Amino acid sequence: MFEPLDPLLNSELRLAVISLLIGLEEATFIFLKEKTGATYGNLSAQLQKLNEAGYIQITKSFKGKIPLTTCKITPKGIESFEKHVKALMSFINIKKNEK
Repeated sequence: MFEPLDPLLNSELRLAVISLLIGLEEATFIFLKEKTGATYGNLSAQLQKLNEAGYIQITKSFKGKIPLTTCKITPKGIESFEKHVKALMSFINIKKNEK
């Protein structure tokens, strides 16, 4: 059969965020918003879920007087993403072999 998918990463937006962060040291909230096309509220909610699961670390600071939120993927987030991709690949390979 195939490996189970990570339910937290089944969300298109959460998967997009993790996919972006996997190749970056860190990213700002605005960068993630622009790249994903998400609304402020939806992105904020999804980042909070990823943070609570330990997949990302959120840091809030100021750049001058402007609030700055940055996100960084954690080792747990990297591991979960890699397992999720592996599970997707196993599913794809099973489908290919059935043809």
